[in-house]
Amino acid sequence: MVARAKKTVAKRAAAREAAARGGDRTVATNRRARHDYDILETYECGIVLHGGEVKSLREGKAQLADAYARVDAGELWLFGVHIPPWQYATGFGVHDPDRKRKLLLHRKEIDELMGLSQQQALTLVPLSLYFRDGKAKVQLALARGRKLHDKRQAILTREADREASRAARNAERWGAAG
Repeated sequence: MVARAKKTVAKRAAAREAAARGGDRTVATNRRARHDYDILETYECGIVLHGGEVKSLREGKAQLADAYARVDAGELWLFGVHIPPWQYATGFGVHDPDRKRKLLLHRKEIDELMGLSQQQALTLVPLSLYFRDGKAKVQLALARGRKLHDKRQAILTREADREASRAARNAERWGAAG
């Protein structure tokens, strides 16, 4: 019993130190979004959650794989995010893991996103879900879908940049002769 208490105290101290350093803790990232889309602009949005969802997020359980956002009736909604129910939730504390969730953003920003996504072929894609100062946030991107040849071109430029930085690093390490 004493060992468990010591472990709990150490865990709480580590959490306090992390909160003192800035408190940002990433829960989930959508790595596929950066591959499939050209990111034009990013926004930080609040998200409306139920109690069990917050506790489940604090445990680091969420999936953004097929998620997207859409403006409906002047409000911004997030679809396709899977947040599993908290393991200790019962009765009214249980929520639908795949329900749509409301995103919180200023009215001007919502109107701007609505105009851009309707006029041009742009999509709203969540990039990451994280905690900032104890509040759950979503990093939302205004993005344009990439075609297959665009993806290949992006991979080629990324590999060329890596090769150039590797050559510069080797030249710096071994001198001009290497």
